[in-house]
Amino acid sequence: MENYLDKLNEQQRSAVEYIDGPSLVIAGAGSGKTRVLTYKIVHLLQNGYEPYRILALTFTNKAAREMKERIASLIGEGLASQLWMGTFHSIFSKILRINADRIGFNRDFTIYDTNDSKSLIKVIIKDMQLDDKVYNPSHVQSHISNMKNALISPWDYENNRELRQADIRAKRPEMYVIYKTYWNRCRVAGAMDFDDLLFYTNILLRDHKDVLEKYQDFFRFVLVDEYQDTNFAQRLIVSQLCKQHNRLCVVGDDAQSIYSFRGANITNILNLSQSYPNLKTFKLEQNY
Repeated sequence: MENYLDKLNEQQRSAVEYIDGPSLVIAGAGSGKTRVLTYKIVHLLQNGYEPYRILALTFTNKAAREMKERIASLIGEGLASQLWMGTFHSIFSKILRINADRIGFNRDFTIYDTNDSKSLIKVIIKDMQLDDKVYNPSHVQSHISNMKNALISPWDYENNRELRQADIRAKRPEMYVIYKTYWNRCRVAGAMDFDDLLFYTNILLRDHKDVLEKYQDFFRFVLVDEYQDTNFAQRLIVSQLCKQHNRLCVVGDDAQSIYSFRGANITNILNLSQSYPNLKTFKLEQNY
């Protein structure tokens, strides 16, 4: 393979070559962030990292597919196919299926999409004889999603005076009951929604030290695309997996977050150095 590093500008090359600790790559649109992630993975492989021990997390299947295709064009399909590369939800659903018995699920648990989730919420609102104009199913669904992404269980919610008071002021005092009922019906059905894939991964890693240590040891390097769009649950999983080795590279744009409506927290990228004091930051300032 011709020298892949020669295809990078100076800033991109510096970001790619640094693999000795945690790094943040600040990259605006058109500055070559995907190229940096792609070549960084190639660089890791060239430096002795096994492909199946590299974890690369994206926000869309399209981004994961494009990155994998670029990597395959440089190192071949065989190696590229061994990478743990995909969306947060696809990767963690894989881990949850492997360890489903630890959290009281079968390996063949169902994953509810947004429509499945909303349909169940509508049924619950009807069963509870609540006004669906007050308890708008879309709003309820979004609210439950935000709770899960903040790792607030129905029981945490029920016991949280501040949250309950806010619901009373909003004239939706039964919100916590809907959440608890929704949670229980998903469990009975052996189902998880998209937010559960993050919630239960956190529970799995929190409550089962042997599982956490297994994946901390297994994933030798973790890369995250669009880090500014991560929520609390995603940040916590990534930090847990990297806690022992601190081999992490996140790419993001600190001036943009498109998923704030899903609980994305821009402070995850702004305060990254507090979690990783030896963080090295690279800025891609050349726009193509």
